[in-house]
Amino acid sequence: MKIRSVMGGLAAAALLFAAPALAQIEATDVGERIGFEPERAKVGLDVRAGLGGLTGDAGDNTGVGPLLGIAAGAQVWTGLGLEVGYEGQRIPIDEEFVGDGEALYRHNLGLLAKAGPLIDEKWRPFVGAGVGMSYVNPTDGAENLYDDDLIREVPLAAGLDYNFGNIFAGARATYRFMFGEEFANDTVVGDAEGGLLNAGITVGGRF
Repeated sequence: MKIRSVMGGLAAAALLFAAPALAQIEATDVGERIGFEPERAKVGLDVRAGLGGLTGDAGDNTGVGPLLGIAAGAQVWTGLGLEVGYEGQRIPIDEEFVGDGEALYRHNLGLLAKAGPLIDEKWRPFVGAGVGMSYVNPTDGAENLYDDDLIREVPLAAGLDYNFGNIFAGARATYRFMFGEEFANDTVVGDAEGGLLNAGITVGGRF
């Protein structure tokens, strides 16, 4: 009985030490099969500027406002890229019970996966989807109708990039489905639901 216990213990220990190695081998094998080469993945930064605004009930009394963002990205596979970034936006308010010059400030953090082919080593059309969170903050003069709010978002994007070697420029449009938004509920009867439609240009580099 003792010998069986010792042998069982040794077998269990061997399995525990071997498991990470086996997992590493399998992970490496999978990586080779799908063409994942992290040491060759191009990473970099980009900046973007554009315009956009709210849709639906949430945007009934707002206009089109400027946005500015920065993102870190990586082309992890030939046809798949990932980016994480920050985007800030000023959305003007056009409401008779709010004075001139008031606005909603939006601060967003998001993750986006982009898929698309590289054509002629220069052009890359893409579509993308991801997740994000936005904090909406009205200016002081609009706090009688608008509230601070933290919103969950699902962005869907489409665009085109052009590569100049390691530098690229592009254009994209993004529609963000918003969930849990309450910042404009006091402006309508019921809940003010909507989304966010933005378009802009991007300039960046991958190294």
